[in-house]
Amino acid sequence: MVAAQADIHGGIRLALEQYRLDTDFFPTNLQDLVQSPTNMAKWHGPYLDRLPVDPWDNPYVYYYPGKHSTNSYDLLSVGPDGKEGTKDDIVSWK
Repeated sequence: MVAAQADIHGGIRLALEQYRLDTDFFPTNLQDLVQSPTNMAKWHGPYLDRLPVDPWDNPYVYYYPGKHSTNSYDLLSVGPDGKEGTKDDIVSWK
């Protein structure tokens, strides 16, 4: 749980913010942090070496624009049960 929080509020967040600073907007998906989208002149990545997975080997879930953070993004780990929207989710908006 602590590792997922560190990714969500640390490493991945920093990569997303750097991407936004370079391109003026957040990426449409997390893959854009690793590989440049087509025709993206302002992209100065890679912002991550690889796409991280949460401590339960699930990919992090990313929404832009966010469902909860409508002027930004939502990033979450689905937690040990592997299901989004349950009590064990670890989220960026809380």
